[in-house]
Parts: sequence; structure tokens; C-alpha cells
Amino acid sequence: MSSPQYHYPMAPVPPPAPNSNLKTALVTGAIIASLAVNGFLMFQVHDLRTDTTRIQQTMQMEIDAIKENGSEMTTEQRKRVEALREELENKSRQLNQAASQAKREALSYADEQAKRLETEQQKNTQQVTSELSDVRQRADTANAKVADVNNDVSAVKTDLASTKTDLNQTKTNLQKVAGDLGVTSGYVATNQKELDELKRRGERNYVEFTLHKQKQMQRVGDISLKLDKADPKHNKFTVSVLADDKTTEKKDRNINEPLQFYVSKSLYEIVVNSVGKNQISGYLSTPKYQARNQ
Repeated sequence: MSSPQYHYPMAPVPPPAPNSNLKTALVTGAIIASLAVNGFLMFQVHDLRTDTTRIQQTMQMEIDAIKENGSEMTTEQRKRVEALREELENKSRQLNQAASQAKREALSYADEQAKRLETEQQKNTQQVTSELSDVRQRADTANAKVADVNNDVSAVKTDLASTKTDLNQTKTNLQKVAGDLGVTSGYVATNQKELDELKRRGERNYVEFTLHKQKQMQRVGDISLKLDKADPKHNKFTVSVLADDKTTEKKDRNINEPLQFYVSKSLYEIVVNSVGKNQISGYLSTPKYQARNQ
């Protein structure tokens, strides 16, 4: 007895996936594009070969033309070079001639300048000698004047020493003398030098005067004086003094005698140094600072 046979169903074939169809389409498109590009490149290569051949032919023709023109240019250049060489030689000759001429002129000018400088130097030497002589004469004159000045200075020094001696003697001769009021106020000057020394000291004010015999009073400083009598034989005199609205008579006084009186408590002095005919000369001595308001 035969065994039973079983029939199994066949497995179904799966349908193609969508992604597989897309890949196939992309690959096909890429192949077609590659073939198209290759075809275009082959066409370009053919054109390039054609252009290259044409350019080579053109270049060969130009090279041949350049060779022919090059021979012609070389000949023209040679001629130009020869012409330039001749021109250069002419210029060189002209320059040599000009240089020789310039050298001759320079030497001639140098000789002329040397002669001129030599002449001027001789003139300057003579002028300098003359000026030097003049300077020496002026120096001698100046030295003589300096010598005179030195002599004058020596004389001045001598006079100054003499003056100092006289001044010292004058200082020694100055004496303090009591006046007719019995007051010893200061030194009494008996001459002009002594009076100048008193003024220099500045201890009192001094007003010099000369009185003539007349009826009117004469203003001396801030007082008034009138000469009533002059006796030159005995060096005596009489004066009237008007001060502080009071008149005082100083009768039969001697020269160099201080005649004293008060003006607002300040001591004034009159000293007569010389007596002449109808005139006397002397000075009025007043304090530096008045005591009027005391």
C-alpha cells in the first residue's frame, strides 16, 4: 500500500521594494549622464585637436615669417649701429676738442687771476703797512696822552693829599667857643674851609650872608639883620637882630665871636668872619630841629 503524499503550499514571492526601484532609476540615470558627458568630452577633444593643428600651422608660418624678418632687422640694426658708432666717434672728437679748449681757457683764466691776486696782495700789503704805521702813530699819541693822564692823576693825587691835609688841619682848627650868652653850642668856623667842613658834618643849618650898611633890615634865613656900624681897623661891628618880633642890638662885637639869641627856645648864632668898609660877612647857624612848638 502506498504511503499518502502531502502537497505543501509554495511560499509567495515578495513584491519588489520601492527603494530598489529608486536605486535602479538613479543608477540608470547616472550611466546615461556619464555617457552624455563622455560624448561631449570626446567632441571637445576632437575640436581641441583640430584647433591645435590649426594653431601649429599658423605658428609655423609666423615663425618662418619672423625668421625672414629677423634677417632684414639684423641688417637694419647693423646699419643703425654703424651710424651710431660714427656719430659717437664724431661726438668724442668734438668733446676732446672742447675739453682741450676748456683746459686752455682755464689755464689762461688761472694765470690772469693769479696776476690779479698778486697785484691786489701788493696793494693790500702797502695799505696794511700804511695802516700799521698810522696805528703805531696813534698808539704813540695814545701813550703820550696816557702819560699826560698819569701825570694829571699824580697831580690830582697830590692835590687830593694836600686837600686831605688841609681838611685834617681844618678839623683840627675847628674849636668850640662860648657865645656872648655864655653858651657853647658847637664849633665855630673862622673861614670858608671851616664853614664847608661844618656844612659837611650836617650837625646844624648854616646860611651865609653879606650885610651892607643901610637903614632897612635884610632877611637872613628866618630872621632879619641890619648893619649899624663897621670898624675894619679893629675888626669890630654893631648889628641889630630882629627875631620873634623883638629887636636886639649886638654892639661892638668882634669877628669870629658867636652872637647868640633864642628864637622860640631854639638857640641861634651869628658869626661874622670879616669886616669891611660899611659891610660884614659871616653866617647864621640854626638847629637842625626847631623847638618852636615846645
